[in-house]
Order: sequence, then structure tokens, then C-alpha cells
Amino acid sequence: MPRMWVKCFLVTSFLFLSPLASSANDVRVVFVTHGQSNDPYWNIVKSGMNEAATKLGVTVEYHAPATFSTDEMKRLISDAVASHPDGLVVSAPDEEALGLSIKAAADAHIPVIIIDSGGPSLAKKLGALFFMGQSEFGAGIEAGHRARELGAQHPLCIDHERGNISLEARCHGFSSGLGVNVPVLETNLAPGVMAKDLSAYLVEHPETDFILTLGTAAAEAALDEIYKRPALQRPMLGTFDMSPKVLQAVASGRALWAIDAQPYLMGYIPVVTFDLLKHYKLKPVPPDGLYATGPSFIEKDEAAAMMSLAAAGVR
Repeated sequence: MPRMWVKCFLVTSFLFLSPLASSANDVRVVFVTHGQSNDPYWNIVKSGMNEAATKLGVTVEYHAPATFSTDEMKRLISDAVASHPDGLVVSAPDEEALGLSIKAAADAHIPVIIIDSGGPSLAKKLGALFFMGQSEFGAGIEAGHRARELGAQHPLCIDHERGNISLEARCHGFSSGLGVNVPVLETNLAPGVMAKDLSAYLVEHPETDFILTLGTAAAEAALDEIYKRPALQRPMLGTFDMSPKVLQAVASGRALWAIDAQPYLMGYIPVVTFDLLKHYKLKPVPPDGLYATGPSFIEKDEAAAMMSLAAAGVR
């Protein structure tokens, strides 16, 4: 079954079957992700989740650690499994740490969808229905190719969640695509920490000419630091993910592009899927286990048109 057919099936099924699902109002879906509350990316996931839940009358819960912690994720997943929801949505930033907890859900006959991090092979291995997201390594490679075409000689990759193997894959892909060993600045999303770390790095490495950030919070902090420097000493910037501030920077030329993985879909589609499964025994699963939501590169011409959608929490 072609992937596009699966996506069309999801949409048309939702449109034609939602009245019965809404009237039943007995579906409960639990999300457990590694997303921190100060990361705008995960607010978009929640927007998609809430929109689908409202339209279908589904009960949804969203849980995540206050700071990146696979130990806390394991606890949250175990609590979710014990409550036996109709569907469980998880991110899998570390297979070794989370694999057994996720598999326990599938073994308990709880349908699971893995989003954002993990990949289709892991989803199949752990018994999940499918994976929604992008190839992080592949997206990093494409970012590296683009930086190479721009003549980047002294790049930097900023990793804002130490231990998240998906982010590590982005940096590794960036190095591979660029063809050089790219240094990685490890930092975190605590207020002020990233700006301080980047400022110190740029003082020590004033030759830096290209920065790849792996999320919107990092991109926003990097933009602030870059534009404190004289015009001739400002590195180029590309980033993963979008926010209103990032899109404004892309539209104005202050940033080159944002890599979009469509996190809204990662919140929306699982709710629809589990509603269809509960009420109609329909399982719209892509044959290769991958519901690819990206990557796509949002550049200057597209950024302005997306700003209103970003402000609404959709893009």
C-alpha cells in the first residue's frame, strides 16, 4: 500500500467517521515524550494532539520530564501502561534506556506509536504500530550539503539535550554531509545557559562561520548571540524546527532555513489512529512502518507565508 494512500485514508476516515467517534467519547490516549516545557517544538505536538482530541471527543494526557531524563520517562511510561489507555504515544530518544518500557506496553496489548525519535526499525522491534518522524541522520546530511555549498569552513553543531541520540544523529549527519569533523557544543535549555555557553565558544573560536542548531530554543538563543557581533563576524545559521521568531529570522535573511518535521502531525495523527482502531477496528498503518513527516527545508520565500500558522501553534 503506497504511503500516500495511507495518509489519504487517515484523513478521509477521520472526515467520514468522526461523528460516531465523537459521540462515544470513550477513547483515552496518553502521550509520554522527552519534550521539555520550554521547548516550543513540543507545544506544537500538543496543539495537534488537542485539536484532534477536541474534534473527536477523545480524552488525551500529555506527560514529559521537567528536564531531559530517560529515567523519568521510564517511570512515566510505566505509569501509563498501568493505566491501560487505548493508545500510547511515545518518543524514543534512547533505545537502551527506554526500549523495555515501550515493549512492555505492546506486550500488554496497548497499541503504541513512536514519534519524533526512534525510527521505523525500532518501532517494529518494540511492537509499535509505526514511527512518525524523519531520518535525523539524513536530515543532518542534507544540512551539511547545504552548508558545504555555502563554503562553510569552521562549522559548529549545538546539542541542547545531552544523551538524546536523535540529536546526536543530526550532528553526525551534519559532519558527514559537510565532509569535516564538526565540533559539538553540548549545552541545555535552562534560561541563559545556552547563550552563555555559545558566547564563550565564539570568543574562543571567532573563526566560526556556520552554526547548526537542533531546535527552536537553541536557534533563538543563537540568533541573539550572533547579532551581538560585528556584521563581518556573524556566522551563518541553519536550524531544525520552527517557531515564529525562527520564521521571522528566515524571512528576513538572518537565518538560512529551518528544517520542518511537522510536529503538529505527530500530535494529531496518533489520536485519529487510535480513535479509528478503538471504534472501527481500522488500522491505517504504513507498510514500511514509517509515516514520514519530514524533512523539508523552509527557506526565505516560504517562511513569511508560514508565520501566521506558527503563531497559531500549527507550524
